[in-house]
Amino acid sequence: MQTTLSETARHLPRAEEAESILRTCVHCGFCNATCPTYQLLGDELDGPRGRIYLIKQVLEGNEVTQKTQQHLDRCLSCRNCETTCPSGVDYHNLLDIGRAVVDAAVPRSIDQRLLREGLRSVVPNPGLFKALVSSGQVFRALLPNTLQAKLPRHVFPSRPRPVTRHARQVLMLEGCVQPSLSPNTNAAAARVLDRLGISVTSSSGAGCCGAVDYHLDAQAAGLDRARRNIDAWWPSIENGAEAIVQTASGCGAFIKDYGHLLERDPAYAEKAKRVSALARDLVEVLSDEPLETLGVHSDQRLAFHCPCTLQHAQKLGGAVEAMLIRLGFNLTAVPDSHLCCGSAGTYSITQPELSRQLRDNKLNALESGHPDVIVTANIGCQSHLDGAGRTPVRHWIELVEAALPSTIPGETP
Repeated sequence: MQTTLSETARHLPRAEEAESILRTCVHCGFCNATCPTYQLLGDELDGPRGRIYLIKQVLEGNEVTQKTQQHLDRCLSCRNCETTCPSGVDYHNLLDIGRAVVDAAVPRSIDQRLLREGLRSVVPNPGLFKALVSSGQVFRALLPNTLQAKLPRHVFPSRPRPVTRHARQVLMLEGCVQPSLSPNTNAAAARVLDRLGISVTSSSGAGCCGAVDYHLDAQAAGLDRARRNIDAWWPSIENGAEAIVQTASGCGAFIKDYGHLLERDPAYAEKAKRVSALARDLVEVLSDEPLETLGVHSDQRLAFHCPCTLQHAQKLGGAVEAMLIRLGFNLTAVPDSHLCCGSAGTYSITQPELSRQLRDNKLNALESGHPDVIVTANIGCQSHLDGAGRTPVRHWIELVEAALPSTIPGETP
């Protein structure tokens, strides 16, 4: 696409990157066919091609309006369009650049500012988030249905984790909301890895991956969180940690982008690149291990929801399904498995109506094969889908861990 950046846009830190991405787009429109918001709304400006054109107009010096901001806000950042695009357009990075310019030019209403600042204060803060969830559970019956749906229906308590005992060690990102909404997920991952001779260590200095801030009008704050995580992990990396494991694919997608997002920071560029190279979703770690030695047995029917951050961002579509089949689980077919469930980080709060429509469509597809349980690989998707009060939704590693025998050959009971 022919592009001529304005003089102002040429001075942006990522101007060259934006221009390169815009020139990659041939405006074919294949992306609209798999865009969730375009499918719901049928508006060209609520599809990737239209949003690219809006960003092009902004960077070429045209007027920035609230309407422009609204169409960019409606994007889920699911990156389905990137999987579909025959030209390899790096859409999500262009969207980040465009959103930053638009948000700087168009003031939000007071209620929108309060909502976004509130989310940024609460979600990345595990202690505060846990306190609010605990209070919500106590007063659940008094809360409106919209808030009740955000609380977990069932909290499976975290069982003790194995002690660090193996030469092979990996770091694990604990996450922001997962310790409160699904506290057993990381513990289950640690126990399965322990059975395979890998010990999990966590770093107390590591916190939120930074995605919440970064995608809520605070990109600088998000990158500061990335730097703090790099500092927290670096001693363990120097001591030989094999990987930085994530059980939440949304966090993993963002950490794998640290190297790109911090490439202009001379103090962190090389370290960020190293951290991104070490970041691995749990399924990537387990896929290389002798899973048959685990002795997993289960006759449950599972439907797997593959999060957008796993299949479109990390390009790991089909990896969990293949692993679950390899372990002997019975997986049901899921129509339109490439489409977003509508969670998309904080999207279910900032765009509730669109999010609910996408959730209900996704649940209809997941439930079409009559599964006993729906499993997924991201806490946001898990909480969002389970909040509908229909088929139970869990993280897939919990089902794997539950299907393990109490002991394995050669292990002392």
